[in-house]
Amino acid sequence: MTPRRLEITALPGIPLVQPGDDLATLIVAALGRAETALRAGDALVVAQKVVSKAEGRYAALASVEPRPEARDLAARTDKDPRLVELILRESARVVRHRPGLLIVQHRHGYVLANAGIDASNVEPDPVAGERVLLLPEDPDKSCRTLRRRLREATGVAPTVIINDSLGRAWRHGTVGTALGAAGLAALLDLRGETDLFGRALRVSQVGLADELASAASLVQGEAAEGTPVALVRGMAPEGADQQAADLIRSEDEDLFR
Repeated sequence: MTPRRLEITALPGIPLVQPGDDLATLIVAALGRAETALRAGDALVVAQKVVSKAEGRYAALASVEPRPEARDLAARTDKDPRLVELILRESARVVRHRPGLLIVQHRHGYVLANAGIDASNVEPDPVAGERVLLLPEDPDKSCRTLRRRLREATGVAPTVIINDSLGRAWRHGTVGTALGAAGLAALLDLRGETDLFGRALRVSQVGLADELASAASLVQGEAAEGTPVALVRGMAPEGADQQAADLIRSEDEDLFR
């Protein structure tokens, strides 16, 4: 599974995505501009924001009526009560908060700021005004759908990962993380393999989907680059077809919950 060479290419010319856009069609066109075609073993890493835009996961703040608990939490975090209302709707629980910061457990299980709701690179609606973008309704399902559409369009079913930049406890800086995955062993289990000296590995599991998501984010960028899709070639991911949900530690295994 360990490649000696890995190529990561940001696909050029992806336009600003609109609700209802066919991402598979946009990606195939971008592959053509890059003068390449999908091969067996390729992985495509797609930024969460374009998936959410294609799925129409917008919320206009003017249409949101905050509940009392949202107003109370907004006062304690110095945030817009309408935004906090949306965060609570998308969350299973509030993990931590302080002025300027609200960390929650998303209903899909990941722990992140503001339930992943974001206004960066989100254009206002000419009628509804300021709006924000929510995470995809079901990122793993979105990956399966995009993988199927790409197979129909090209004859090749690549690994598909939806990534987003998440912060981490105890460390500064965000890293690319897999919110959705299809077509690979998202959690690569090395238990039973041996090290250089023949000792059996007892606990080693690799978050392969997260590692590919993080590597791809280096060429996708974080600001105005406009390159939300990356082609990863050389990994040839194999094994069980798992979801990104398989990377989330269960509550009975979590020592920090």
